[in-house]
Amino acid sequence: MTPSRLLSGAAVPVGAVVLALAVGAVLVATTGGDPVHLGHEIVDRVLLDYWGLSDLLSRMSPLLLAGIAVAIPLRAGLYNVGAEGQIYMGGLFATVVALNLPEGVPMSVAVLAASLAGAAGGALWAGIAGVLKARRGIDEVVTTLLMNYVALNLVSYAASGPLKAPGAPYPYSPEIPEASFLPLLMADTEAHLGVIVGLLVAVLARFALGRTAWGYGVEVAGKSPGAATYAGIAVGRTTVIAFALGGAAAGLAGAFEVIGLKHRLYANFAAGYGYDGLVVAFLAAGDPVWSIISAAFMALLRTAVTTLKSAGLDATAVTIVQGLIVLFAASGLALQRYGAFDRLLARRRRPAGTTAGSGAAS
Repeated sequence: MTPSRLLSGAAVPVGAVVLALAVGAVLVATTGGDPVHLGHEIVDRVLLDYWGLSDLLSRMSPLLLAGIAVAIPLRAGLYNVGAEGQIYMGGLFATVVALNLPEGVPMSVAVLAASLAGAAGGALWAGIAGVLKARRGIDEVVTTLLMNYVALNLVSYAASGPLKAPGAPYPYSPEIPEASFLPLLMADTEAHLGVIVGLLVAVLARFALGRTAWGYGVEVAGKSPGAATYAGIAVGRTTVIAFALGGAAAGLAGAFEVIGLKHRLYANFAAGYGYDGLVVAFLAAGDPVWSIISAAFMALLRTAVTTLKSAGLDATAVTIVQGLIVLFAASGLALQRYGAFDRLLARRRRPAGTTAGSGAAS
């Protein structure tokens, strides 16, 4: 990716964040608050605090993997709105495997088995949408969105039925064996190695998309399916693989939520991470590595809300900033897609006194 393309791709997400922060600061100031003091509180209580930082890292892991789940199909011109359901299916598959591993299995084997099962569950769930798109031309936005609700209900059914812990007062599964627990990144916290795996997945995804023949095929298929077909690229197969790989990343996020944090399955165990993954991917302009930065930023906002509330401080402004980022990013991407920025730049570059047709008339 050339520097000019990188800068143009980053213009919308960076602008969305700056505008959201500016509007949030104005709202805080107009209601009698001090935006600078609020910023200092967030830095002190999250970034410079051991427990706050651990909370940020535990939230960053699913956000990053969900962002990658959206980013990979996005490079193929596809919109994966189903990361939420793929996360839940990953958690379900990981739980089933973790609960049924034989006793005495080494931790490394147990963790790997549950993680791979989660990735397989997410890949399978996303692959269904990919096959429907490739074989029947069914819009992937519709299928992935609707499959979210199916996945959430499947997990709810499993937690309240076949996987419900005996005698449990609420619908949840038994706790998975300790051998399946994902090792911690920071002692006595909820920060686990999932964030490190997420970083590795981001780098591998970037390499696969930017340095391999398959990645070139994805790029061409995303920009011009007709040209890709003419060049001998199997667009249908590319579609299915892109969805499956994205789903695997989301499924891994679901597995890590179970084996790294919750240690049991229950309904709504990872609410909202899949949808926030859309924001992460769009802020990163579909780049898996840039998703690291956007995931960290979104995790910072999520952590700031809970941390400020627990300290008895008002977190309304942070919540508003989260919503404004989504609004401004979506608006900017829509304008970019329909060429509004290109037309504006062309108009500004046009010499004074000329019109669109003056060149042709002369």
